[in-house]
Amino acid sequence: MLQSHAEHLRYRFQQYQNTRGSIERHAGSLLNFARGAKDYGIHTTDELTVYREWAPAAQAAQLIGDFNGWKPLDMSLGDNGVWFIELPHGPGGAPAIPHGALVKVRLRLPGGEWVDRIPAWIKWAVVPQGEMGAKYVGVHWAPAEAHAWVHPRPPRPATLRIYEAHVGMSSEERAVASYTYFKDSVLPHIHASGYNAIQLMAVQEHAYYGSFGYHVTNPFAASSRSGTPEELKALIDAAHGLGIVVLLDVVHSHISSNCEDGLAGFDFGQGPDENYFLQGDRGYHKEWDSRLFNYAGYETLRYLLSNLHYWIQDMGFDGFRFDGVTSMLYHHHGIGIGFTGNYSEYFSPSTNIDALVYLMLANDMVHELLPSAITIAEDVSGAPTLCRPVGEGGVGFDYRLAMGEPDFWVRTVKQVADEDWSMTGMASALCDRRYSEATVGYVESHDQALVGDQTLAFQLMGTEMYTSMSARQHPLPPRIERGIALHKLIRLITMCLGGESYLNFMGNEEGNGWSYEHCRRLWSLLQSDDLLYPALGRWDAACMALDQKGGFIASRHQWVTLADDARQVLVAERGPYLFVFNWSPSTSYQGLEVPAPRPGKYRPVLDSDAREFGGQGRVDGATEHFSQPRAPQVHGRDQALMVMVPARCVAVYECVDG
Repeated sequence: MLQSHAEHLRYRFQQYQNTRGSIERHAGSLLNFARGAKDYGIHTTDELTVYREWAPAAQAAQLIGDFNGWKPLDMSLGDNGVWFIELPHGPGGAPAIPHGALVKVRLRLPGGEWVDRIPAWIKWAVVPQGEMGAKYVGVHWAPAEAHAWVHPRPPRPATLRIYEAHVGMSSEERAVASYTYFKDSVLPHIHASGYNAIQLMAVQEHAYYGSFGYHVTNPFAASSRSGTPEELKALIDAAHGLGIVVLLDVVHSHISSNCEDGLAGFDFGQGPDENYFLQGDRGYHKEWDSRLFNYAGYETLRYLLSNLHYWIQDMGFDGFRFDGVTSMLYHHHGIGIGFTGNYSEYFSPSTNIDALVYLMLANDMVHELLPSAITIAEDVSGAPTLCRPVGEGGVGFDYRLAMGEPDFWVRTVKQVADEDWSMTGMASALCDRRYSEATVGYVESHDQALVGDQTLAFQLMGTEMYTSMSARQHPLPPRIERGIALHKLIRLITMCLGGESYLNFMGNEEGNGWSYEHCRRLWSLLQSDDLLYPALGRWDAACMALDQKGGFIASRHQWVTLADDARQVLVAERGPYLFVFNWSPSTSYQGLEVPAPRPGKYRPVLDSDAREFGGQGRVDGATEHFSQPRAPQVHGRDQALMVMVPARCVAVYECVDG
């Protein structure tokens, strides 16, 4: 399927080689090139404090800050459009710009107007206390007592079990949560549930909180709403101590158009070598109201690659989930495009080769810097080669998000009657991926929950979640019973068939009206055995434990051996386990014959109907099942088991003697 696009792929790879070769000739290596954060911004040496900023179109530049009463200090223009100033230390060797000083850079535009901007490489930015309506200001971050790392990075997990979280909305209190709160109160929940990775949203500073971090203003700055860079490091260090890798939801697909508070304020050069951004319509994303990077620009590449280097090397992150990759891959940004899977949609004049080259360089640099690093692409188009190594012409990501899966579940839950759920359709939707490119499977997307939709639990149970979740009810209200059962089945079948890793989103409900009433996490519900929430928590942890034991999520052995639309039964093998799903809303099966992978004795190792998971306890976990020869074969299986599986339940079996 790629053969007819060989010329395009060769051209893309040649452009990558040319760009990398140019970088290596000028900087010595790709890693040296990506160490821009060590040279640009504010740095203190033994004798001087030095500030450097790339602003080639500026007619003049001045450094201002509270360290000298906001008196402008003229900067000098050096090579390649870099402005700089060197300030000698004060008495006793005190740095001219102390840690915590508020700073801005004042630039004179080509038309003569002066503007104040936050330095592009700033590591922290805040709204000054007590100044109502005040804008952000940069903070020189250079603490004398920087965080001392305690724990080594965990090894790269064989299976990624990702808990995606937003620190700000992670608290039970009606407030923006802190990095310290997350470290002390949320990490233990994640660890106890069996996740081995967290993916943090909204870490890069964003002046507009409602953007949930996707309109970044200061790419190098940790969001000050939740604390300091050192407190974020402590969170990451604590996660490492629990064996959890930490991924940053990084936004390099666009930048906030907010000029006063962010990088877009440097948008006054008009040439390709005078700006971080494309100009005119090419440089503006009309649906996101944001600016688009000039990925062909030498300094843009330095800035973005250095940004990745900084978050790994200085801040301790273990990899990235790249946001908005579809927008980067195509000049049309995917706007109004319905991708059909035809390969001509991916390899055409619409392909943004400059952005592809940047992503290839980014993946190369990240994996050279940290061989265990993990990179994940958010791409809705399904672009081929995205997760193949750069050396063979791919883009170099480790995983891609299975973005069609959450959409499939939303459509199914909302639009299809339970008795019409198709097993063949379900298997097709979850298995629809290139098995040469690793995929992250997931049930619900933060994109849905943040733009007016609801979590899966709320779609299934609605407001009865607030009133009818007592575990002491017998029987349960029909909507709650259905919701609890389907919530468990949907998650496990997505783990079983949806990818080579799994992601769970912390959740949020839209419609808060700028309150914190729903934008918070009620962790205390997990402690109340009078409610059904602990049962769902135990189910989630049991699924994670099953993968920890048998590694089924990442297993290359995946086989759907029965998809019976009439009986709504789906049987699948993944790793060492046999999964028997009964999606029928009303029919339980006693003595159901299902294909078995090999002769032997089988026993149930997980059962969604168990009472500890909010079920009725109808499956006997002590029963041993012995396979019997079966003719004719079913999907290559000549053995069968006779099992009991209640309506809307799943039982997982393991061969213990065979």
